[in-house]
Amino acid sequence: MNNQTLPLSGMRLVPPFIRDACPPRPVRYNQWVRRLIVNADDFGLTSGVNRAILEAHQSGVVTSATLMANGAAFAPAIELAQSAPELGLGCHVVLVDGAPLSNASQVSSLLHNGNVQFHGSIARFAVLALRKRLDAEQIEREVTAQIHKIQSAGITVSHLDTHKHTHMFPSVLKPILRAAQKCGIPAIRNPFETVRLAQLVENPGSWKRWLEVRTLHRWTAQFHREVEAAGVATPDGTIGIVATGALQGRWLRFLLQNLPKGTWELVCHPGYNDAELQAVRTRLRAAREQELEALTSRDIRQVLSQRGVELISYRALAPGVTRP
Repeated sequence: MNNQTLPLSGMRLVPPFIRDACPPRPVRYNQWVRRLIVNADDFGLTSGVNRAILEAHQSGVVTSATLMANGAAFAPAIELAQSAPELGLGCHVVLVDGAPLSNASQVSSLLHNGNVQFHGSIARFAVLALRKRLDAEQIEREVTAQIHKIQSAGITVSHLDTHKHTHMFPSVLKPILRAAQKCGIPAIRNPFETVRLAQLVENPGSWKRWLEVRTLHRWTAQFHREVEAAGVATPDGTIGIVATGALQGRWLRFLLQNLPKGTWELVCHPGYNDAELQAVRTRLRAAREQELEALTSRDIRQVLSQRGVELISYRALAPGVTRP
């Protein structure tokens, strides 16, 4: 592999012997190869989701997962993580759906009508974010609390992402990046998927989701500027966001067969649709089991091999974090 330093989105490819001898700094892999982080969201949501994520890691292609610090099954997730030392672990920041870790009076702008719960609607949250009605200091406080809870459990947090991808809004991204810097988190999800009309051909039922994701691309350039200024690493982009809720084997094969060169993240949500999940506010139920089946299939591994895709975790993207 060519070890020449290559500038790309504020990050560089650095040979291991140089990286270990120098202070950590944001890095980026060579853009001419294909690398893929497969990140399972919602670790800590339910015991069935926890079990499925571990199965998708040990018997499938999942390389990273993001913990919900305020999830009902957070403690069991921590216990399971101890049996999977190669699974990269990040923080799945929750600012919609659920309750804050901070005192309600300290994060009042994030709560629904003075309640103790976050806004349950991403549409309502988006309106508030665009109107800059969400207090930036309160966002930073709550994000910091969620990161600290995971770190206090003995987890080295390799990266951040957000429930419902709320960090795509500039007014939310900035305080989240400040929290990342404060807590020493070196990487964050790039929430902008490259959307192509070919995806509609593969799954015509996804047109509404496709349009929504395409509309949100207006903030892509600002995202990269803010992340680069903060010195935080990020992949080239994501795949699987449009497919959320319908990511079965055929569509996953399509996405992987068309994976561009560079470093990308596949966003996934494996889980078991059990009674515990039925009691949780989520639109992803049966779809989680379909994703688990796809992520653990031999066919998907064959596609990755044929395309020459290297599976990595966020540990490999983030500076100063031990590689698996």
